[in-house]
Amino acid sequence: MRVKTLTELAKAGELKGKRVLIRSDLNAPHDENGRITNEARLVASVPAIKIALEAGAAVMVMSHRGRPTEGEFHPESDSLAAIAARMSELVGKPMPVVADYLNGVDVKPGEVVMLENCRCNKGEKKNVEDLARKYAALCDVFVMDAFGTAHRAQSSTEGVARFASVACAGPLMAAEIDALTKAVAEAKHPLVAIVGGSKVSTKLTILNNLAQKVDQLIVGGGIANTFLLAAGYKIGKSLAEPDLVEECRNVLASLKAKGAELPLPTDVVVADAFSETANYRTCKVEDIAENEMILDVGPETARHLAEILEKAGTIVWNGPVGVFEMKPYAQGTAQMAAAIAKATAFGAFSICGGGDTISAVTQFGVADRVSYISTGGGAFLEFLEGKVLPAIAVLEERA
Repeated sequence: MRVKTLTELAKAGELKGKRVLIRSDLNAPHDENGRITNEARLVASVPAIKIALEAGAAVMVMSHRGRPTEGEFHPESDSLAAIAARMSELVGKPMPVVADYLNGVDVKPGEVVMLENCRCNKGEKKNVEDLARKYAALCDVFVMDAFGTAHRAQSSTEGVARFASVACAGPLMAAEIDALTKAVAEAKHPLVAIVGGSKVSTKLTILNNLAQKVDQLIVGGGIANTFLLAAGYKIGKSLAEPDLVEECRNVLASLKAKGAELPLPTDVVVADAFSETANYRTCKVEDIAENEMILDVGPETARHLAEILEKAGTIVWNGPVGVFEMKPYAQGTAQMAAAIAKATAFGAFSICGGGDTISAVTQFGVADRVSYISTGGGAFLEFLEGKVLPAIAVLEERA
Protein backbone atom coordinates (compact mmCIF):
# COMPACT_ATOMS: atom_id res chain seq x y z
CA MET A 1 0.00 0.00 0.00
CA ARG A 2 1.30 3.44 -0.89
CA VAL A 3 -0.08 6.58 0.76
CA LYS A 4 1.26 10.04 1.48
CA THR A 5 2.31 10.50 5.09
CA LEU A 6 2.33 13.45 7.46
CA THR A 7 5.97 12.78 8.25
CA GLU A 8 6.94 13.08 4.57
CA LEU A 9 5.05 16.38 4.20
CA ALA A 10 6.65 17.78 7.36
CA LYS A 11 10.16 16.85 6.21
CA ALA A 12 9.49 18.48 2.84
CA GLY A 13 8.45 21.72 4.55
CA GLU A 14 4.93 21.47 3.13
CA LEU A 15 3.10 22.13 6.42
CA LYS A 16 4.54 25.50 7.43
CA GLY A 17 1.76 28.05 7.73
CA LYS A 18 -0.81 25.50 6.52
CA ARG A 19 -4.14 24.63 8.14
CA VAL A 20 -3.93 20.96 9.12
CA LEU A 21 -6.98 18.93 10.15
CA ILE A 22 -6.14 15.69 11.97
CA ARG A 23 -8.79 12.98 12.38
CA SER A 24 -7.80 11.18 15.58
CA ASP A 25 -9.51 8.43 17.54
CA LEU A 26 -9.84 9.91 21.03
CA ASN A 27 -12.89 7.86 22.02
CA ALA A 28 -11.41 6.94 25.40
CA PRO A 29 -13.48 5.15 28.05
CA HIS A 30 -14.76 7.21 31.00
CA ASP A 31 -16.01 6.23 34.46
CA GLU A 32 -19.31 7.38 35.96
CA ASN A 33 -17.64 10.60 37.13
CA GLY A 34 -16.39 11.46 33.64
CA ARG A 35 -12.76 10.56 34.36
CA ILE A 36 -10.77 8.95 31.54
CA THR A 37 -9.95 5.36 32.54
CA ASN A 38 -7.65 4.36 29.65
CA GLU A 39 -5.40 6.86 27.87
CA ALA A 40 -3.92 4.51 25.26
CA ARG A 41 -5.73 6.13 22.33
CA LEU A 42 -4.86 9.62 23.54
CA VAL A 43 -1.17 8.81 23.90
CA ALA A 44 -1.13 7.14 20.46
CA SER A 45 -2.60 10.31 18.90
CA VAL A 46 0.00 12.73 20.28
CA PRO A 47 2.80 12.20 17.69
CA ALA A 48 0.72 13.42 14.73
CA ILE A 49 -0.23 16.62 16.56
CA LYS A 50 3.35 17.30 17.59
CA ILE A 51 4.68 16.70 14.07
CA ALA A 52 2.22 19.22 12.63
CA LEU A 53 2.86 21.82 15.33
CA GLU A 54 6.63 21.51 15.08
CA ALA A 55 6.34 21.95 11.30
CA GLY A 56 4.63 25.31 11.83
CA ALA A 57 1.06 24.32 11.01
CA ALA A 58 -2.20 25.64 12.43
CA VAL A 59 -3.69 22.44 13.82
CA MET A 60 -7.27 21.28 14.28
CA VAL A 61 -7.95 17.90 15.91
CA MET A 62 -11.21 16.10 15.15
CA SER A 63 -12.60 13.02 16.89
CA HIS A 64 -15.79 11.28 17.91
CA ARG A 65 -16.88 10.19 21.36
CA GLY A 66 -19.48 7.50 21.95
CA ARG A 67 -22.57 7.05 19.81
CA PRO A 68 -24.50 10.34 20.01
CA THR A 69 -27.66 11.12 18.08
CA GLU A 70 -26.79 13.27 15.07
CA GLY A 71 -28.04 16.81 15.40
CA GLU A 72 -28.14 16.58 19.19
CA PHE A 73 -25.45 17.44 21.74
CA HIS A 74 -25.45 16.35 25.38
CA PRO A 75 -22.33 17.76 27.07
CA GLU A 76 -22.15 15.18 29.84
CA SER A 77 -21.95 12.24 27.41
CA ASP A 78 -20.86 13.77 24.10
CA SER A 79 -18.34 16.53 24.81
CA LEU A 80 -14.62 16.20 24.15
CA ALA A 81 -13.80 18.85 26.78
CA ALA A 82 -12.22 16.44 29.29
CA ILE A 83 -10.28 14.73 26.50
CA ALA A 84 -9.07 18.10 25.18
CA ALA A 85 -7.90 19.08 28.65
CA ARG A 86 -5.86 15.88 28.98
CA MET A 87 -4.55 16.12 25.40
CA SER A 88 -3.32 19.66 26.07
CA GLU A 89 -1.23 18.24 28.92
CA LEU A 90 0.14 15.43 26.75
CA VAL A 91 0.94 17.76 23.84
CA GLY A 92 2.22 20.58 26.05
CA LYS A 93 0.02 23.29 24.56
CA PRO A 94 -3.43 24.73 25.32
CA MET A 95 -6.11 22.93 23.32
CA PRO A 96 -9.38 24.87 23.51
CA VAL A 97 -12.55 23.19 22.29
CA VAL A 98 -14.34 24.75 19.32
CA ALA A 99 -18.05 23.88 19.21
CA ASP A 100 -19.17 25.82 16.11
CA TYR A 101 -16.60 25.07 13.43
CA LEU A 102 -18.32 24.07 10.19
CA ASN A 103 -18.01 27.56 8.69
CA GLY A 104 -14.38 28.11 9.68
CA VAL A 105 -11.95 27.94 12.60
CA ASP A 106 -9.72 30.70 13.95
CA VAL A 107 -6.40 28.99 14.65
CA LYS A 108 -2.91 30.33 13.98
CA PRO A 109 0.32 28.50 13.05
CA GLY A 110 1.79 26.92 16.17
CA GLU A 111 -1.64 26.65 17.82
CA VAL A 112 -3.94 23.65 18.20
CA VAL A 113 -7.67 23.40 18.85
CA MET A 114 -10.05 20.49 19.43
CA LEU A 115 -13.18 20.38 17.29
CA GLU A 116 -16.22 19.14 19.19
CA ASN A 117 -17.57 15.60 18.69
CA CYS A 118 -17.93 15.08 14.93
CA ARG A 119 -20.59 12.40 15.33
CA CYS A 120 -23.00 15.07 16.56
CA ASN A 121 -22.94 16.60 13.06
CA LYS A 122 -25.86 15.66 10.82
CA GLY A 123 -24.69 13.52 7.92
CA GLU A 124 -21.48 12.26 9.57
CA LYS A 125 -22.29 8.54 9.70
CA LYS A 126 -23.83 8.44 6.20
CA ASN A 127 -20.80 10.18 4.70
CA VAL A 128 -22.91 13.04 3.35
CA GLU A 129 -20.92 14.92 0.71
CA ASP A 130 -21.95 18.41 1.85
CA LEU A 131 -20.59 17.78 5.34
CA ALA A 132 -17.40 16.20 3.99
CA ARG A 133 -16.80 19.26 1.81
CA LYS A 134 -17.27 21.55 4.83
CA TYR A 135 -14.63 19.57 6.72
CA ALA A 136 -12.31 19.74 3.70
CA ALA A 137 -12.79 23.52 3.44
CA LEU A 138 -11.41 23.92 6.97
CA CYS A 139 -7.93 22.77 5.97
CA ASP A 140 -5.10 22.74 3.46
CA VAL A 141 -4.02 19.27 4.58
CA PHE A 142 -6.20 16.48 5.96
CA VAL A 143 -4.51 13.84 8.10
CA MET A 144 -6.20 10.50 8.75
CA ASP A 145 -4.72 9.11 11.97
CA ALA A 146 -7.70 7.18 13.36
CA PHE A 147 -7.11 3.59 12.25
CA GLY A 148 -9.86 2.39 14.61
CA THR A 149 -12.39 4.09 12.32
CA ALA A 150 -10.71 3.24 8.99
CA HIS A 151 -13.37 0.61 8.21
CA ARG A 152 -16.14 3.22 8.38
CA ALA A 153 -16.86 5.36 5.33
CA GLN A 154 -17.97 8.52 7.15
CA SER A 155 -17.65 12.22 6.42
CA SER A 156 -14.73 12.66 8.84
CA THR A 157 -12.83 9.55 7.70
CA GLU A 158 -13.40 8.90 3.98
CA GLY A 159 -15.41 11.85 2.66
CA VAL A 160 -13.11 14.64 3.82
CA ALA A 161 -10.07 12.78 2.45
CA ARG A 162 -11.72 12.75 -0.97
CA PHE A 163 -12.27 16.53 -1.07
CA ALA A 164 -9.32 17.99 0.89
CA SER A 165 -6.56 19.66 -1.14
CA VAL A 166 -4.06 17.16 0.31
CA ALA A 167 -4.87 13.95 2.18
CA CYS A 168 -2.30 11.86 4.02
CA ALA A 169 -1.83 9.28 6.77
CA GLY A 170 -0.68 10.27 10.23
CA PRO A 171 2.10 8.30 11.95
CA LEU A 172 -0.30 5.96 13.77
CA MET A 173 -2.26 5.23 10.59
CA ALA A 174 0.94 4.79 8.57
CA ALA A 175 2.31 2.35 11.15
CA GLU A 176 -0.91 0.30 11.04
CA ILE A 177 -0.85 0.16 7.24
CA ASP A 178 2.80 -0.90 7.28
CA ALA A 179 2.24 -3.56 9.95
CA LEU A 180 -0.83 -5.06 8.29
CA THR A 181 0.91 -5.11 4.91
CA LYS A 182 3.89 -6.94 6.45
CA ALA A 183 1.57 -9.37 8.21
CA VAL A 184 -0.54 -10.43 5.23
CA ALA A 185 0.32 -8.99 1.82
CA GLU A 186 4.10 -9.22 2.26
CA ALA A 187 4.27 -11.96 4.89
CA LYS A 188 7.45 -13.89 5.55
CA HIS A 189 6.59 -17.59 5.65
CA PRO A 190 5.67 -19.75 7.45
CA LEU A 191 2.63 -17.52 8.09
CA VAL A 192 0.67 -18.61 11.16
CA ALA A 193 -2.66 -17.03 12.15
CA ILE A 194 -4.38 -17.50 15.50
CA VAL A 195 -8.12 -16.87 15.58
CA GLY A 196 -9.88 -17.27 18.90
CA GLY A 197 -13.29 -16.29 20.17
CA SER A 198 -16.58 -17.71 21.28
CA LYS A 199 -18.30 -18.12 17.91
CA VAL A 200 -17.32 -19.36 14.47
CA SER A 201 -20.18 -17.27 13.03
CA THR A 202 -18.49 -13.97 13.97
CA LYS A 203 -15.13 -15.03 12.50
CA LEU A 204 -16.19 -17.20 9.56
CA THR A 205 -15.20 -14.65 6.89
CA ILE A 206 -11.81 -14.19 8.57
CA LEU A 207 -11.25 -17.95 8.76
CA ASN A 208 -12.15 -18.45 5.08
CA ASN A 209 -9.92 -15.56 3.97
CA LEU A 210 -6.96 -16.62 6.09
CA ALA A 211 -7.31 -20.23 4.96
CA GLN A 212 -6.32 -19.04 1.48
CA LYS A 213 -3.16 -17.32 2.75
CA VAL A 214 -1.69 -19.02 5.82
CA ASP A 215 0.57 -22.00 6.24
CA GLN A 216 -1.05 -22.91 9.56
CA LEU A 217 -4.25 -21.71 11.20
CA ILE A 218 -4.67 -22.05 14.95
CA VAL A 219 -8.18 -21.72 16.41
CA GLY A 220 -9.16 -21.32 20.05
CA GLY A 221 -12.12 -20.94 22.37
CA GLY A 222 -15.61 -21.77 21.14
CA ILE A 223 -14.30 -21.70 17.56
CA ALA A 224 -11.98 -24.62 18.30
CA ASN A 225 -14.87 -26.50 19.92
CA THR A 226 -16.93 -26.28 16.72
CA PHE A 227 -13.92 -27.56 14.72
CA LEU A 228 -13.66 -30.49 17.17
CA LEU A 229 -17.33 -31.26 16.46
CA ALA A 230 -16.51 -31.13 12.75
CA ALA A 231 -13.74 -33.68 13.34
CA GLY A 232 -16.21 -36.03 15.06
CA TYR A 233 -15.38 -35.46 18.73
CA LYS A 234 -17.96 -35.24 21.53
CA ILE A 235 -17.40 -32.01 23.47
CA GLY A 236 -19.87 -32.32 26.38
CA LYS A 237 -21.57 -29.01 27.17
CA SER A 238 -18.79 -26.88 25.65
CA LEU A 239 -19.75 -23.68 23.82
CA ALA A 240 -20.03 -24.47 20.10
CA GLU A 241 -22.17 -23.90 16.99
CA PRO A 242 -23.22 -27.31 15.62
CA ASP A 243 -25.00 -25.72 12.65
CA LEU A 244 -21.64 -24.42 11.38
CA VAL A 245 -19.86 -27.77 11.38
CA GLU A 246 -20.07 -27.98 7.58
CA GLU A 247 -18.52 -24.49 7.27
CA CYS A 248 -15.64 -25.64 9.46
CA ARG A 249 -15.13 -28.66 7.22
CA ASN A 250 -14.95 -26.30 4.24
CA VAL A 251 -12.21 -24.31 5.98
CA LEU A 252 -10.31 -27.53 6.70
CA ALA A 253 -10.66 -28.56 3.06
CA SER A 254 -9.32 -25.19 1.87
CA LEU A 255 -6.29 -25.55 4.12
CA LYS A 256 -5.66 -29.15 3.05
CA ALA A 257 -5.87 -28.18 -0.64
CA LYS A 258 -2.94 -25.77 -0.26
CA GLY A 259 -0.93 -28.03 2.05
CA ALA A 260 -1.68 -25.99 5.17
CA GLU A 261 -2.76 -27.28 8.55
CA LEU A 262 -5.20 -26.55 11.37
CA PRO A 263 -3.86 -28.31 14.47
CA LEU A 264 -6.79 -29.38 16.66
CA PRO A 265 -6.35 -29.82 20.43
CA THR A 266 -5.33 -33.30 21.53
CA ASP A 267 -5.86 -32.55 25.22
CA VAL A 268 -7.95 -29.92 26.99
CA VAL A 269 -8.75 -28.43 30.38
CA VAL A 270 -12.42 -29.08 31.21
CA ALA A 271 -14.66 -28.02 34.08
CA ASP A 272 -18.19 -28.80 35.26
CA ALA A 273 -19.11 -25.08 35.30
CA PHE A 274 -17.94 -21.80 33.80
CA SER A 275 -16.22 -20.69 37.00
CA GLU A 276 -12.77 -20.25 38.48
CA THR A 277 -13.86 -22.37 41.46
CA ALA A 278 -15.46 -25.18 39.44
CA ASN A 279 -14.14 -28.72 39.45
CA TYR A 280 -11.66 -28.91 36.59
CA ARG A 281 -9.25 -31.43 35.13
CA THR A 282 -7.04 -32.09 32.10
CA CYS A 283 -8.03 -34.88 29.75
CA LYS A 284 -7.68 -36.16 26.19
CA VAL A 285 -10.24 -34.75 23.76
CA GLU A 286 -11.81 -38.18 23.37
CA ASP A 287 -12.44 -38.40 27.13
CA ILE A 288 -14.60 -35.30 27.71
CA ALA A 289 -17.63 -36.15 29.86
CA GLU A 290 -21.17 -35.05 29.00
CA ASN A 291 -21.33 -32.63 31.96
CA GLU A 292 -17.97 -30.96 31.20
CA MET A 293 -17.02 -27.93 29.11
CA ILE A 294 -13.69 -27.08 27.46
CA LEU A 295 -12.15 -23.91 28.93
CA ASP A 296 -8.52 -24.18 27.77
CA VAL A 297 -6.14 -26.31 25.75
CA GLY A 298 -4.11 -28.86 27.66
CA PRO A 299 -0.33 -28.88 28.20
CA GLU A 300 0.37 -31.30 25.30
CA THR A 301 -1.57 -29.08 22.89
CA ALA A 302 0.00 -25.92 24.29
CA ARG A 303 3.49 -27.36 23.69
CA HIS A 304 2.59 -28.31 20.12
CA LEU A 305 1.19 -24.85 19.37
CA ALA A 306 4.28 -23.25 20.89
CA GLU A 307 6.51 -25.35 18.59
CA ILE A 308 4.52 -24.17 15.55
CA LEU A 309 4.70 -20.52 16.61
CA GLU A 310 8.41 -20.60 17.41
CA LYS A 311 9.15 -21.66 13.80
CA ALA A 312 6.91 -19.00 12.22
CA GLY A 313 8.12 -16.18 10.01
CA THR A 314 4.95 -14.13 10.52
CA ILE A 315 2.29 -14.39 13.24
CA VAL A 316 -1.15 -12.77 13.19
CA TRP A 317 -2.92 -13.10 16.53
CA ASN A 318 -6.59 -12.37 17.15
CA GLY A 319 -8.13 -14.13 20.12
CA PRO A 320 -7.03 -16.36 23.04
CA VAL A 321 -7.19 -20.17 23.11
CA GLY A 322 -8.81 -20.36 26.55
CA VAL A 323 -10.63 -18.39 29.24
CA PHE A 324 -7.36 -16.71 30.22
CA GLU A 325 -9.05 -14.29 32.62
CA MET A 326 -9.54 -17.24 35.04
CA LYS A 327 -6.33 -18.65 36.46
CA PRO A 328 -7.09 -22.39 36.00
CA TYR A 329 -7.69 -21.82 32.27
CA ALA A 330 -4.92 -19.33 31.46
CA GLN A 331 -1.97 -21.59 30.76
CA GLY A 332 -2.66 -22.27 27.09
CA THR A 333 -2.84 -18.59 26.17
CA ALA A 334 0.13 -17.80 28.45
CA GLN A 335 2.33 -20.38 26.69
CA MET A 336 1.20 -19.15 23.30
CA ALA A 337 2.06 -15.54 24.25
CA ALA A 338 5.51 -16.65 25.42
CA ALA A 339 6.09 -18.57 22.17
CA ILE A 340 5.08 -15.55 20.08
CA ALA A 341 7.49 -13.36 22.05
CA LYS A 342 10.27 -15.95 21.53
CA ALA A 343 9.60 -16.16 17.78
CA THR A 344 9.65 -12.36 17.55
CA ALA A 345 13.00 -12.26 19.34
CA PHE A 346 14.39 -14.61 16.67
CA GLY A 347 13.17 -12.46 13.77
CA ALA A 348 9.50 -13.28 13.18
CA PHE A 349 7.07 -10.44 12.57
CA SER A 350 4.14 -10.59 15.01
CA ILE A 351 0.99 -8.47 15.04
CA CYS A 352 -1.76 -8.66 17.66
CA GLY A 353 -5.20 -7.06 17.53
CA GLY A 354 -8.59 -7.15 19.22
CA GLY A 355 -9.57 -6.30 22.78
CA ASP A 356 -9.13 -9.76 24.35
CA THR A 357 -5.81 -10.29 22.59
CA ILE A 358 -4.42 -6.98 23.78
CA SER A 359 -5.58 -7.82 27.32
CA ALA A 360 -3.80 -11.17 27.10
CA VAL A 361 -0.60 -9.61 25.72
CA THR A 362 -0.64 -7.19 28.65
CA GLN A 363 -1.56 -9.80 31.27
CA PHE A 364 1.24 -12.13 30.26
CA GLY A 365 3.86 -9.39 30.02
CA VAL A 366 4.75 -9.61 26.33
CA ALA A 367 3.41 -6.25 25.10
CA ASP A 368 6.94 -4.99 24.47
CA ARG A 369 8.02 -8.30 22.92
CA VAL A 370 5.68 -8.44 19.93
CA SER A 371 6.33 -6.51 16.74
CA TYR A 372 3.09 -4.54 16.63
CA ILE A 373 -0.14 -4.13 18.60
CA SER A 374 -2.98 -2.88 16.43
CA THR A 375 -5.12 -0.06 17.85
CA GLY A 376 -8.20 -0.82 15.75
CA GLY A 377 -10.43 -3.73 16.76
CA GLY A 378 -13.08 -3.60 14.01
CA ALA A 379 -10.67 -2.28 11.38
CA PHE A 380 -8.10 -4.97 12.22
CA LEU A 381 -10.74 -7.70 11.87
CA GLU A 382 -12.08 -6.34 8.59
CA PHE A 383 -8.56 -6.22 7.17
CA LEU A 384 -8.12 -9.89 8.11
CA GLU A 385 -11.44 -10.61 6.41
CA GLY A 386 -9.90 -9.28 3.21
CA LYS A 387 -12.20 -6.26 3.07
CA VAL A 388 -11.15 -2.92 1.63
CA LEU A 389 -10.98 -0.31 4.40
CA PRO A 390 -12.55 2.87 2.96
CA ALA A 391 -10.26 5.33 4.75
CA ILE A 392 -7.16 3.52 3.50
CA ALA A 393 -8.52 3.10 -0.02
CA VAL A 394 -9.15 6.83 -0.43
CA LEU A 395 -5.64 7.68 0.85
CA GLU A 396 -4.21 5.31 -1.77
CA GLU A 397 -6.31 6.98 -4.46
CA ARG A 398 -5.19 10.44 -3.38
CA ALA A 399 -1.53 9.40 -3.34
